[in-house]
Amino acid sequence: MQIGSLIRRAARHFKTAPCLVQDDRVMSFAEFDAATDRLGNALLASGLEPGDQVGVLLPNSIECIVAYYALAKSGLVRVGMNTRETIGDHAYKLTDSQSRAVIHPGDDDFPVEMKIDLATLNRMIDTGDSTPCSVARALDAPYRMGYTGGTTGQPKAVTLTERGELAELSAFLTDLMPDIREGDTFLHAAPIAHASGAFFLPALVRGARSLMMTKFDAAQFVDMAQAEKATLTFLVPTMLSMILEEPGCADATFDLRRIAYGASPISEAVLRRAEARFGQVFAQCYGQAESPMVITCLKPEDHDRIGSCGRPFTIVEVKVLDDDDNEVPVGETGEICCRGPQTMAYYWNRPEATAKTFRNGWLHTGDVGRMDEDGFFYILDRKNDMLISGGYNVYPREVEDILLEVEGVVEVAVIGLPDEKWGDRVHAVVSGRPGLDPDAVLKHAKSRLAGHKCPKGVDVWDSLPKSGAGKILRRKVRDDMIAGSKHREMSE
Repeated sequence: MQIGSLIRRAARHFKTAPCLVQDDRVMSFAEFDAATDRLGNALLASGLEPGDQVGVLLPNSIECIVAYYALAKSGLVRVGMNTRETIGDHAYKLTDSQSRAVIHPGDDDFPVEMKIDLATLNRMIDTGDSTPCSVARALDAPYRMGYTGGTTGQPKAVTLTERGELAELSAFLTDLMPDIREGDTFLHAAPIAHASGAFFLPALVRGARSLMMTKFDAAQFVDMAQAEKATLTFLVPTMLSMILEEPGCADATFDLRRIAYGASPISEAVLRRAEARFGQVFAQCYGQAESPMVITCLKPEDHDRIGSCGRPFTIVEVKVLDDDDNEVPVGETGEICCRGPQTMAYYWNRPEATAKTFRNGWLHTGDVGRMDEDGFFYILDRKNDMLISGGYNVYPREVEDILLEVEGVVEVAVIGLPDEKWGDRVHAVVSGRPGLDPDAVLKHAKSRLAGHKCPKGVDVWDSLPKSGAGKILRRKVRDDMIAGSKHREMSE
C-alpha cells in the first residue's frame, strides 16, 4: 500500500465532497487527488528525482497539504520545517538533511539548489502534467524527515518510512479516533507542520473534511468551531488553556465529539476545567519525533487515571527499563521504551546517536516514568530536565502541575538556577491573566509541595517562549533568567 493509493481511493469514494477548506476556498477529494498529481509530476519534471529531500516551509494552508502529498506520490522525501522558527533554523535543517529544494512562501534565501516560492508552487499545481503521479517507494525507504526538539543540542533529523506512516494511520483509526467518519469536520488549529498534520490522512480516508486555521487564535477557534460545527480537533494543552480563558467559550455551542491532545503534559486542573466545559471527549496521545504521536493513548473513559498518559497503542509494545535495559517491577521508575512499526528507521547521518537510542531493539524515549498494575503508564519528566536540589530529585512537571492549580495561571516553566547551597535552586516562571500575583503562586506551592520541591522564587512574564510545536522551552527560560534579561525574583 502506498500513501498515493489512499488519496486516489478517497477521490473515488467521496468525489466532490469537501476535503480541504481554508477561508472561502474549498477543494474536493477529487480536486485534491488531481492537484497532487499535477504538482508531483511538475516537481519531477523540474529535475528532482525520487529519493531527493525537499523542505516544505509553509503555514497552515491548502497549498501546504497539497505539497505534502504531492511529495508522497512522486517518491520525494519531505523535510518538515516550521514557519515559527528562525532563518538560521531553516538553513540548518536544509543543510543537515541535504535537501535539494525548498517550498516556501516568500523571497528568503536558502542554501539549496532549487527554491520554489508560493507563486511558482501554485503555477506548478495549475499546469503540471495531469496524468496519475505514482512513484512506488519501498515501505522501509525514507518517506519524510522530522526533527527532534533540540532540547539538549542541535536537532537531529528523524528518518521516517512509508511503513511507519501507515502504522501511525492505523493506530489513530484503531485507538485515538476510531469513530471518525464521513461528514465530520476536523478543525486544524495547531500547526500542520507539527502534530495537527498527522490527522489529515485519517480524515481523508474516512471522508471527513479538514478545516484550516492559518494561525491559532483562541477567539477565532471558538467562533470557527461553532460556525463550522467542528466535530474533531487536536490541541496542545497551552492552546486548550487559552480557549478556556476566552470569554466567548463559556456560552458557545460546540459539536466537538473528540478533542485529541498531546505534545506536552496537561495539568489535572486544566483537564478538569476542560471536561466540565466540553464533556468527556478528550483523548491523549503520547509520542515523540522518533515515534511520532504513537506510543500510548489515554482514551476518554480512562481520564480518571490522574497523570497517566494511557496504555500502549494496539500496534506498540512499551516497557519501563532501568539503566542496564532490564525491565523494572510494576510501580518502579525507569526510562519508558517502546518498539513497533511506527518508530523511525534511524537518525539521518548519525549512526552513533541511532545506536544509542535504539538499544537491544527498543527505542529509548528519554522520558522517566512508571507503569501501574493495570498497564497504564505515567511520565514523570524528561531525564535531562530532572533537577537535584539539596540532594533530592525534583521533576519540574510535578511542580508545574501544582502551580497550574492557581486561578489565573495559564503557563508555567519550573527550572533550576545554579546555587552553591542547593545545587539547583527551584524557580518558577508563570504567565496568565493580568494581575497575576506571584505571592499567591508561591503561597499555593508551599501549601501543596514538599520543601525541596517548592520554588524558592516566582517570576511573572507576559508569555513564555515556545517551540514551533507549542512546547514551553524550559531551557530558554533558564538561559534568560541566568542572563538577567527577564529577572524579577520573588524571594522566599
